[in-house]
Amino acid sequence: MKAKTIPILAALGAVPFIMVLGNSMLIPVLPEMQKQLGITQFQTSLVISMFSIPAGLAIPFAGFLSDRLGRKKVIAPSLLIYGIGGLIAGIAALCMERCYWLIIAGRIVQGIGAAGTAPVAMALVGDIFTSKERSKALGYIEASNGLGKVVSPILGSLIAIVAWFATFFLFPVLTVPIAVAVWFLVKEPASGNKQQSIRQYLKSVLTLFKNKAAFLITAFITGSLALLLLFGLLFYLSDYLEASLKLFGVKKGFALAGPVLAMSTTSLAAGSLIKKKVSLMKKLIITGLGIITLTLGVLPFFENPWLNIAVMSVTGIGVGLILPCLNTLITSSASTDERGMITSLYGGIRFFGVAAGPPLFGLLDRFGRYVMFWSGAGAALAVGILCVIALPVKTPENQKSSEAEHPSAVRKIGQTLFDTVTFRNSIGQLVTRKPLNKSPDNPKPEKESQSDKKTK
Repeated sequence: MKAKTIPILAALGAVPFIMVLGNSMLIPVLPEMQKQLGITQFQTSLVISMFSIPAGLAIPFAGFLSDRLGRKKVIAPSLLIYGIGGLIAGIAALCMERCYWLIIAGRIVQGIGAAGTAPVAMALVGDIFTSKERSKALGYIEASNGLGKVVSPILGSLIAIVAWFATFFLFPVLTVPIAVAVWFLVKEPASGNKQQSIRQYLKSVLTLFKNKAAFLITAFITGSLALLLLFGLLFYLSDYLEASLKLFGVKKGFALAGPVLAMSTTSLAAGSLIKKKVSLMKKLIITGLGIITLTLGVLPFFENPWLNIAVMSVTGIGVGLILPCLNTLITSSASTDERGMITSLYGGIRFFGVAAGPPLFGLLDRFGRYVMFWSGAGAALAVGILCVIALPVKTPENQKSSEAEHPSAVRKIGQTLFDTVTFRNSIGQLVTRKPLNKSPDNPKPEKESQSDKKTK
C-alpha cells in the first residue's frame, strides 16, 4: 500500500478500535460491577446487551444515511454520541447510589452512537480502496477491531484500579480526537446515489439482496455466529478465571486477551493473503467454522484452566479466519451507492451476535459445560454446512453466473432464505399449508361432506 494511505487507514482503523472498547473493556469489570451494585448475573449481562441491541437496531438507519449524506457526516457525529453515552454512565456511577438503570441508559446512547462507526467505516474503506487493495485494507480494519479486543480487557483492568466505573470516562477522551482525525484526514469519494428517492434507493437495495440472498444471508449468519461464540466464551472465561485460577485485575485482563489476540493476528494475516481469491475465502471461512466446531466440541473434556484458555485461543484463530473473508465478500457485493446499507445490515447482525453471546452462555452454563459448548459446536457445524452450499466460488459481482451452474442448490436456498427473512413463508403460511402425504383434494372436501351429512 502507498505511504499516503497509512494516515487514512490509521484514522479509519481507530473507529472499530474504539467501538470494540464499548464491550470488551467492560468484561473484566463486570464481576466487580455486579458486586458493587448488588445486581444479578443477568442484569450484569445487560450492560453488554443494552449496548449491542440498540446498535444493531440503529445500524441500518446509519447505513442508509451514509449512502445519502456521506460516510464522514455519519461517522464523526456518531463518535461524539458514543462518547456522550459513556459520560452519562460514568457520571451516574460516580454521583448516584442507585445508578444501574442510568448506566443502562448511557449504554443505550452509546449503542446508538456505535451504530454509525465501524460498519460505516468498513463501507468507506470499500469506497476508497480498489478491489486489489480492498481485502488487505479490510484485513487491517478487522485487525484493528481485534487489537481493540486484545487491549481492552487489559486496559479495562488497569483503569478499574482507580474505580470500576472509571472505564466509562475513557470513551469521550478517545472519541473526540478520532472524530477529528476522520473528518480531516479521510477524503471521501463522490457518490452518485444522492439524487435517488428513498423509495428507489430501498428498492435497489432489496433487489440486490434478493439477487444474492443465499450468499448475503449465509454471510450475515456466519459473522453473527462467530462473534456470538467469541463473546459468549469471553463472558464465561471472565468468571471462570476468577473461580478456577483466582485471577483478578490486570492478570485476568492478560488471560482474557489470549483468544482475541489469536483472532486479531489471524485476521491480519488472512486479510493480506486472500486478495481477490474468492474460492480461498470460502475455504478459509469453512476451515474457521471447522476449527470452532472442533475446539468447542473438545472443551468440556479439559479440566486444566490453562488448557481451557489455550483451546479457546484456537477458537479465536477460527474466528480470525472467518471475519476478514466475510468483510471482503460483503463489501465487494454492492456498488458504492448501496454499500453503506449492506455493510450496515451486516454490522447490525454482528452486533446482535455480540449482544446474544453473554446472556446465552450464562443461561446454557446452568445446564453444564457439555450443553454450553456442544450447543455452540453444533451451531458452528450447521452454519459450516450452509457455507459449503451457499457461499460463492466466484466474485460476488458475478454471483448470478455462479448460481446458474447449480440452480437447484444456490437458487433454491437463496429463495428460501429470502422468503424466510421477508416473512413470505411465515409460520402462519406453514400452518395453512395442506398436510404432507395426503391428496391435495381429499382433506377439506371429506371434512365438508361429513359435516354436511350431519347437518342433513
